[in-house]
Amino acid sequence: MTKSLTFLHSADLHLGAPFRGLAQVSELWAARLIQAIAESFDRMIDAAVKRQVDFVVIAGDIFDASRASYGDYLHFFEGMRTLGAAGIPVYMITGNHDPFTSWQQSMFALPDNVRMLAADHPGFELFEKDGQPACIIAGRGYYNQTWPMDECIADGLTRQAAIQALSPARPRVAEAPFSIGVLHTGLNLDPIKAPVNPSVLMNAGMDYWACGHIHMRYLYPSKENPRIAFSGCIQGRDIKETGTRGVMAVTLAEGAAPQLEYIPTASVVWQRLDVNVEECATLPEVGDKIMREQFRANGKAHCEEMISRITLVGKTKLHEVLSRPDVIEDLRKHVNDSYSSFFCDTLVDATVEPRDEQALRSEGLFPAVLMRVADDQIENKEDAVAFLQAEFIDRNLQMPAACAGKVDKLTKEAENLVLDLLSWGDDQ
Repeated sequence: MTKSLTFLHSADLHLGAPFRGLAQVSELWAARLIQAIAESFDRMIDAAVKRQVDFVVIAGDIFDASRASYGDYLHFFEGMRTLGAAGIPVYMITGNHDPFTSWQQSMFALPDNVRMLAADHPGFELFEKDGQPACIIAGRGYYNQTWPMDECIADGLTRQAAIQALSPARPRVAEAPFSIGVLHTGLNLDPIKAPVNPSVLMNAGMDYWACGHIHMRYLYPSKENPRIAFSGCIQGRDIKETGTRGVMAVTLAEGAAPQLEYIPTASVVWQRLDVNVEECATLPEVGDKIMREQFRANGKAHCEEMISRITLVGKTKLHEVLSRPDVIEDLRKHVNDSYSSFFCDTLVDATVEPRDEQALRSEGLFPAVLMRVADDQIENKEDAVAFLQAEFIDRNLQMPAACAGKVDKLTKEAENLVLDLLSWGDDQ
């Protein structure tokens, strides 16, 4: 009979994390977001109990701060006790936000069903199922809030090292058909926070690496063979963390690649939406189009509520009206008053005036020269980036890294801005 087991891979809970950027716009939604992380944690616990997983893994950053509040500690330990009452063990490591040194001063003793893997050296545990060795768990957390750049956090985390360390107390450990690793690491995605070459993990004899720190879903080397995985955070905290957030249900079976099922946990999802309003003839039609796009995005995100930053795009005769700050703000308020489950915290007009660009080019006047220069800049991106870099240096400023990848967009925006100014001049 083929042996198998299922566990929940979670990470980056960030209990107690603050939310920034919304209080001045909506105190109601700022308060709502403070509740969202706690709700997402509860959904994670509910998912583990409902599925009766064999165990739960938490790959670091349980708390957002090294000095978590009493309430956050209480909430976390209540969740652990709920899992314990359901017979579900928990294996956890510390992250850079909640390092091992901060846990030494914790307000509670860990429940009996929870094991914190070591931080000052590799840590190992053995999970047994039906009285038989089932899975080796190897991991190492953060000891302090930073990780030494000259040390690899994965050193010593191999199946063989685990067998050697556990054998004196657990003589049958080598019979365990599965082994997993648990790390809080930047892998090769973040070169600062405990980076690890993926090849090191792939050659450690583990069936699966449950990783934390990168706040997005990421699978390596492929979706079909996810030997290294980041489950991402359980609740987006700002507009940088858009889309569905959650945890992984992982199934290991002998002779097969790990099977993953993503479980959404976020009750509030952040989204960036581009809404094309070319077909809208009136402002009410623009409002209706925005609402349809919000419902469409909400349906894909598997969430109760959604916060959006919306950009209006397309060629439209409404461009001049939409470019007025009072009009765009009134439109934003109208959208927010329509449905309480959605909140648009920023509405931006990036529409353009309908133009006969071919006619402008054929006239050979200044607009034609402008558009030709813009075409050349888009075609020769390296020269454009070098020009931007020089302009920033001349002003003793550091060029944002994102500029290099947005030459096309920035160039087109500049072209449209100048053409707008020229057309307004003609109207006067």
